[in-house]
Amino acid sequence: MQNSWQPKPGDRIFRPRRIRRFRLRRVLGVPALFSAGYGNVGSSIYYALGIVALVAMGATPIALGVAGILFIFTALTYAEGTAMLPEAGGSASFARYGFNNAMGFTAGWALMLSYIVTISISAYTIPPYLGFFWEPFKASPAAGTVTSMAIVLLLMVVNVVGVKETSIINIGAAILDIVTQVSLVVIGFILIFSPALVWNRITDNWPTAENLILGIALATIAYTGIETMSQMAEETKQPEKRVPQALILMIITVLVLFAGISLVSLSAMTPQQLASEWSRDPVAGIAANLPLAILRDVLKPLIAILAGTILLIATNSGIMGISRLAFSMGSNRLQPAILGRVHHRFKTPYVSIILFSVIAIVLLLPGFFTTDVFESMGALYAFGALLAFMFAHASILSLRIRQPDMHRPFKLRWNLKTRGYELPISSIIGLVSTAVIWVIILMTQPYSRWVGIVWMAVGLIIYYFFRRKLQASSTPPGEATPSAEVSQ
Repeated sequence: MQNSWQPKPGDRIFRPRRIRRFRLRRVLGVPALFSAGYGNVGSSIYYALGIVALVAMGATPIALGVAGILFIFTALTYAEGTAMLPEAGGSASFARYGFNNAMGFTAGWALMLSYIVTISISAYTIPPYLGFFWEPFKASPAAGTVTSMAIVLLLMVVNVVGVKETSIINIGAAILDIVTQVSLVVIGFILIFSPALVWNRITDNWPTAENLILGIALATIAYTGIETMSQMAEETKQPEKRVPQALILMIITVLVLFAGISLVSLSAMTPQQLASEWSRDPVAGIAANLPLAILRDVLKPLIAILAGTILLIATNSGIMGISRLAFSMGSNRLQPAILGRVHHRFKTPYVSIILFSVIAIVLLLPGFFTTDVFESMGALYAFGALLAFMFAHASILSLRIRQPDMHRPFKLRWNLKTRGYELPISSIIGLVSTAVIWVIILMTQPYSRWVGIVWMAVGLIIYYFFRRKLQASSTPPGEATPSAEVSQ
């Protein structure tokens, strides 16, 4: 029956308000992507070098080198995945497309753990380096902790205001840091590097097989950070090209600088000194052991600036990464949609930025009572990051099988052909090696094992009850709501 009703003068007509959802602005290029990723990767050398030396001793450069090869495989996997799926989410998005929503949430929840720890550790280690300029930053736990909290709070506000502003900070800080690191490596090679001395210190202090494997596992901490670049794909201009370019640039830069610093460190000090006296600040140990007093006097403040700068980038990158991850997961209904809410003016995921920054600040509270807050968190950081890497490798392999004809702007070569499918060898090696290293950390690091397991269990419980509530929803769970592009 045809409806012949027509409105009459004076009738009130109710029209439901349409809620417009926003996407993040695409404003980033290769420099901004590189600097954000380098902030996470480059910062870890300030504590990873000492941590690895504790178990790998003379084989510290070897452990970092082997972990660097695994880093290459992982970065290549992210290059294909991000170019193929240019949206915020990283390995969580890969797993959602490659497997299902539950796998996507699991990968994302593991990433959140590593991001939160990154924010806290990076912010907490800034004041001790700045203690060169003002002693209470290093000597007073209260002053250092308050400063760390203030740093997180400041970066939270900057990130809420807009990604363009934080990108400028990242680019400038990354340039300054790379120039300083290159200068230190060049000076070290000219003045103190001795191949014979390094070889003797490696062979005379060679670890057991068990410690070498554990050293390689811990060395992966130095290369976790590529997720940040993948998370920012939705804010990148031409992400199918720019993200792979930024990843390849970071691979080259990081491997060269880390190799140089690790070799110079064994020329400047013995493995025992590196693992004890200079375990927390190995780069400062290099500067302190240079033969010329004038260089030592010049490099000490430069190292303080270097460390503070790169750790500031890492703190900022952690906030950017976890907020974009929460935006993606909320938009795809893997967790409460409020976490994906975008500010009407600044077009940034302000709810997730504020929430996770506050959690990171809470994790800094023990700093008022002890100076060893971050020592037990290195393995916890690796727990979440390596688990996410496993999902990334597995998802790329799964997509090669389930969706072989999917458009891949950056497709990995050197494939294993089986049953008509092309499986990238780099992803296969990356998956197996990352899984082995993750199991080693799980077996040998009690703190990260139990905290990590509890974190994942809590997340899965939240996911289960949240998805149950979505069963009555009119929109199928996991189906992304169409959104409008605000600005390019």
